[in-house]
Amino acid sequence: MSTRKIIVLNGHPGQMSLSKSLSEAYAGAARESGHQVRYHDLSQMRFDMDYGEGGYKNTKPLEPELEAFLADLEWAEHVVLATPLWWGAIPAKLKGLFDRALLPGRAFDSRNTNFLGLPAPLLKGRTARVLMTSDTPAMLLGLFYSNAIKKVLARQILGFVGIKPARFSTFAPATGAEGDRVRKWLRKAAQMGAKAA
Repeated sequence: MSTRKIIVLNGHPGQMSLSKSLSEAYAGAARESGHQVRYHDLSQMRFDMDYGEGGYKNTKPLEPELEAFLADLEWAEHVVLATPLWWGAIPAKLKGLFDRALLPGRAFDSRNTNFLGLPAPLLKGRTARVLMTSDTPAMLLGLFYSNAIKKVLARQILGFVGIKPARFSTFAPATGAEGDRVRKWLRKAAQMGAKAA
């Protein structure tokens, strides 16, 4: 099996979380299997989430944590994101990271557009795995909510900058999960990490 360069982002803003445990299980197993892994923990990253008054022509300078994340995103071949599903979306701090770090010239080229006017993605050639914790089971996410969060992440964020396909693994119901259920989920994350899947 060939080794891969992997960036793992724990996208939960809290110090302790199931998302963190899943991302660490994935990263640890990937390292043990010989893959190169660079790990980022959103709860430890300090940056201004607000895009503010700046525009794409007048962007805020990236804080060191954002610059390191973006450099590792450019380095990676496979992107792993662990995130909770809150109110049908990702946490505000995680959205802030995407707002601030995925900029023209680094993530997409707004000077080079296709026939629909969409900018050329600059992060092509990378795949993604999203480890999503939720209280809504995956089947109900599709049935009641048309997998809206998956469409946003896969098409409007990751896919927009060229990271695709994005595959999803949902761990639900997450609130109050413990014992054998959590151990089973961590084993599943580790198995994916070992295969860089």
